Amino acid sequence: MHKGFFTVTAVMATAGAVVLTGCSSGSSGGGGGGLSSPAGSSSCTGGGGLGGGGATSGGASNQSYKIGFQGALSGDNQQLGINEINAVKLAVQQFNAKGGQPFKLSVETSDDAGDAAKAPAAAQQLIQDSAVVGVVGPIFSGPTSATGKAYAAANMALISPSATNEDLTKSGFTTFHRIVPTDGVEGAAAADWLASKFKKVFVVDDTTVYGKGVADVVAAGLKKKGVTVLRQGVPQNTQDYGAIAQKVTSSGAGAMFYGGYDAQAALFAKALTAAGYKGLRMTGNGGKSEVFTKGSGSAGNGWYFSCGCQDATTAPEAKAFKAAYQQAYHTPPSTYSPEGYDATNAMIQAIETAAKSGSVTRQAVEAAVNKLDYKGITTTVKFAPSGEVAQATVNLYEQKNGKIVELGDIKKQK
Repeated sequence: MHKGFFTVTAVMATAGAVVLTGCSSGSSGGGGGGLSSPAGSSSCTGGGGLGGGGATSGGASNQSYKIGFQGALSGDNQQLGINEINAVKLAVQQFNAKGGQPFKLSVETSDDAGDAAKAPAAAQQLIQDSAVVGVVGPIFSGPTSATGKAYAAANMALISPSATNEDLTKSGFTTFHRIVPTDGVEGAAAADWLASKFKKVFVVDDTTVYGKGVADVVAAGLKKKGVTVLRQGVPQNTQDYGAIAQKVTSSGAGAMFYGGYDAQAALFAKALTAAGYKGLRMTGNGGKSEVFTKGSGSAGNGWYFSCGCQDATTAPEAKAFKAAYQQAYHTPPSTYSPEGYDATNAMIQAIETAAKSGSVTRQAVEAAVNKLDYKGITTTVKFAPSGEVAQATVNLYEQKNGKIVELGDIKKQK
């Protein structure tokens, strides 16, 4: 797994304002794990046209703003964070590479390790930096739940590419938005698909906000369809899944659904194979990554994944993005990379809108985010008052021969 994370150097804020002056050189720190960053560019380079307009004549400006990123950039579940920060940095790099805009952008990263206990400190790092005018993230549900009120109090707009717990938009987090379907939508779709095939399903979760949340939805959906549901929680820090694997195997359940993240799902996959489980194995968006593929080995083949996300390696809309990502990082985009790209470009458009109004403040950016109508490569980013985006498609994936492949809209799969 990849242990580095990326930092983009940015300019200091002027006293008492969020508007910056002067120039600085953008650079990428950290590295590691074989993922290279896009080449650093000077913050005196002209900004550019992603997200639409706002250009002034005369080339580059000396004004500069930061987009924050909060997510897992270390720990067991860092791969999803790396997938997303790469896309965030790519969008900002592309913006800065085009001339004619009245400001420059840089990225400020804050690593919460995917841990709700570490999330408040990560959020404060961004909140206390007056140059940060909006945040892509938090990317996991637990950290979002732990920081949503603090961000709201700071008038900081959040656009999450991947935090899916359905309660997040019901918790008073007034500046939180997301561009993916909730676990309520995804879990219900997964339950419908499983119920069309099986009469008895064992549902396991990792006891996190995300894992238990999606497992609750799946279990409830199965029961409504008349399916017998067996249920157990296994803490996320578990290393030995032998006991639960034996329990699933001896239960006689024709299928098993796991609510949790990729590294733990990989351990569970190996344990189920060792226990001789022959039933169908399925997990949600948190398990769909190369961490699962590499960690599970051949035991991961045959696993299914529900995800309100797009396969950027095959979707026609993402062709240019895929090529640019591959060139920048020497690896294909992966789970939630395109969503991270869309969230960043949507935030860029909101900053442009605020700039046109004459004041790039957190409050102005948040107001612009609420009014977004940005067509991305995965969805049209247009938010309801709750912060939810128009419902996106839930896709079904399967790991075959060591590769997770998209099967298509889960509602159309038999």
